[in-house]
Amino acid sequence: MHVQPDTFEPHRRYLFGIAYRMLGSAADADDMVQETFVRWQAAEKSDVRSVRAFLATILTRICLDRLKEAHTTRVDYVGPWLPEPLLTEGDGDSDAVEAAESISLAFLVLLESLTPLERAVHLLHDVFDYSHDEVASIVGRDAAACRKILERARKDIVARRPRFAPSKEAHRSMLGHFAAAVTTGDATALEQLLVDDVRAFSDGGGKATAARKPIEGRAAVARFYAGLARLAPDDTTVEILEMNGWPALVVHVGSKPFTVVQLETDGTAIHAIRATLNPDKLARL
Repeated sequence: MHVQPDTFEPHRRYLFGIAYRMLGSAADADDMVQETFVRWQAAEKSDVRSVRAFLATILTRICLDRLKEAHTTRVDYVGPWLPEPLLTEGDGDSDAVEAAESISLAFLVLLESLTPLERAVHLLHDVFDYSHDEVASIVGRDAAACRKILERARKDIVARRPRFAPSKEAHRSMLGHFAAAVTTGDATALEQLLVDDVRAFSDGGGKATAARKPIEGRAAVARFYAGLARLAPDDTTVEILEMNGWPALVVHVGSKPFTVVQLETDGTAIHAIRATLNPDKLARL
């Protein structure tokens, strides 16, 4: 039968939400959603009871295939790999962004420690509220196996998850203090904002100048970020926007996005700094 585009379109943002969390890439998520549409057009639909669940099944399976491919390509990635920042400023669509926690960069980084199947099962059950039986049907495993997979995924995430959950107001305040110290090159002020074992990650992907290894320790991280003020061109601008559900620094040089800096903070000190400089990951800004 001929499929009208509006049969699929109401689910597009929902599917993007699954794919982005699965892959950590908005560009890849767009591709996966489009491929899902192509396969939906060609699929036999006479027995489809839930269009959304049917589409989620197609999408999840092609995302699993993409994750297996990504494992090979990331071996050759230059420097730390970070998920692509996603602008959520002013986005009130609950399907696009289910919750700030499940779209946060810190959560996406945690997902990187899971196998592709663990990631799919965890997201489908714990974030998108599919039952064990529904998850089993989507990923092609039995429900008992999926329960065990979910248990492993939860244990891994709990072991790695930060033990703090600041309010957005506290997060934004800390980000403002950090921005002020960086833009003035004040290393002393920066040190006062950082925990002793702070880590700073820079993702340039070999396409932008960036530290190829994490920088560790309060003094080293403070020196690194304080030194950036001296290198910044005169037409550099800094603003705070909501990225991945949380306030972040978005830096432009002229009209072009230069970096997105996202903090992991308990509201009183900074535990991790993640800066995305790879221009491919900033193309949507």
